[in-house]
Amino acid sequence: MKSSTTLLVTCSTVFLAQLGMSIYLPALPEMARYLSADASQVSWGLAVYLIGMALPMLFWGSLGQRIGRKPVLLAALGIYGVGNLALPLGQTLESFLFFRLVQGIGASGISVMARVLIRDSFRGDLLAKALSWLSISFVVALGIGQYLGSVIQVALGWPAIFYLLGSVSLLLAMVVARVTFPVRVEDTVQSSAWPSYWRILRDRAFLLPALTGGLGYGVIIAFNTAAPLILQGPFNWSAVEYGLLGWPISAGYFLGALAVNGLVLRTGQRRMMTAGVGLVLAGSAVMLLGSIAGTSIALLFWLPYCVAVFGQSLNYPISLALANDGSPVGGAYAMALSGFIHQLMAAVIGGIASLIASQQAWPLSLLCTLLALGAMLCVIIAPGRKTA
Repeated sequence: MKSSTTLLVTCSTVFLAQLGMSIYLPALPEMARYLSADASQVSWGLAVYLIGMALPMLFWGSLGQRIGRKPVLLAALGIYGVGNLALPLGQTLESFLFFRLVQGIGASGISVMARVLIRDSFRGDLLAKALSWLSISFVVALGIGQYLGSVIQVALGWPAIFYLLGSVSLLLAMVVARVTFPVRVEDTVQSSAWPSYWRILRDRAFLLPALTGGLGYGVIIAFNTAAPLILQGPFNWSAVEYGLLGWPISAGYFLGALAVNGLVLRTGQRRMMTAGVGLVLAGSAVMLLGSIAGTSIALLFWLPYCVAVFGQSLNYPISLALANDGSPVGGAYAMALSGFIHQLMAAVIGGIASLIASQQAWPLSLLCTLLALGAMLCVIIAPGRKTA
C-alpha cells in the first residue's frame, strides 16, 4: 500500500533529521576542546540548529504546495547531507555554528514534508495514530541516537558522527527518488501562501493545540541543551554514561507513542492530550523540587524527566492532529505552520536554556515547569474538537 510506504519513508527521514539534535551531545565537551571554545558556547549549536529548522518552514510548506512533495523532500535531504559532511572540516566555533544552521535548514524541509505526506495519507484519529509513528521515530533518534553518538565518539572520534549522518542522508535521497507518494485531490487547488498562513494562525482551534505541542516540545529541548553540563559536571557522568541515559528516555517516549497508537481511537484525542500534559507538568515539578532540595542523587533529576518525556509523547502527535483538523485551510499549510511554530518556540527556548545553563539543576527545572504550566493553560482554554 502507498500509505504504508509513505509511513516508512517519512519515519526514516524524521529519524535522520532528529538525529542531528541528539547524536553529537555526548561529544560536546570534546568538540569544545577541539574548537578551543567553552562548552556553553558549543551548546549554542542546538539552538542554532533549531533556528535553521524554524525559519524556512513556511517557505518549505508553500514550495511543497506549488511544486510537489518529492522535489522538496529531495532538496532538503541534499542540503542536510552536505551540511553534515562539511561540518567536521571547520576548525572554529563560527564555522561549527554556520554548518549547524545549514543542517537545520535541511532538517526543516525534511520535517515539514514528512508531516505533510502523513497528512496526505491519513485523516482524523487515524492521522493521530500515523503521527504517533513519527513520534516513535523522533524518540528513537533522541535517545538511541544519543547512545549511538557516544559509541561512535569513543570508537572513531566525533567527526565520524557527522560523516555518518551526511552519507546516510544522501543514500536516503536516492531511495526517496524512486517512491511515488499519494496526493489529495483537493490539494491540487492552489491558494496564496501568506494569506492562508495568516488565516490559519488566527484560528484558535489551530493555534492552541499547536502551542500545547510546542511548549511540551520545549521541555525536551531545554533538557537537551542544559543537561550535559549538569550531568557531566557536578554528577561527574562520563560521555558514555550520559549516552546511556538515552535508553530510559527512549523507553518513555516509545511507550507513550505506542499508547497513542493503540488507545487514541477508544480514549479520544483530547483526553489523552490532557493526561500527557499533566505528566509533563508532574515530571517537571518533581525535577524542580529535587533541585531545590539540593540532592546529589542523579536519579531524582533524570527519572522525573523520563516521566515528562512519556507525557509529551502522548501530547505531541495528538496536538499536531488536532491543530491540523482545526485548520480552516487545507493543503500543506497547516502542517508547515505548526512545524514553524514548534521550531521557533524550540529555538527561543533552546536559547534561553543556553543562557541559563549552569552546573546547578534548578534553573533548568524551573524553566521546564513554567513551560509545562503554559501547556496546561492552553489545554484548559482550548475550544472543543470540531466534529465531523
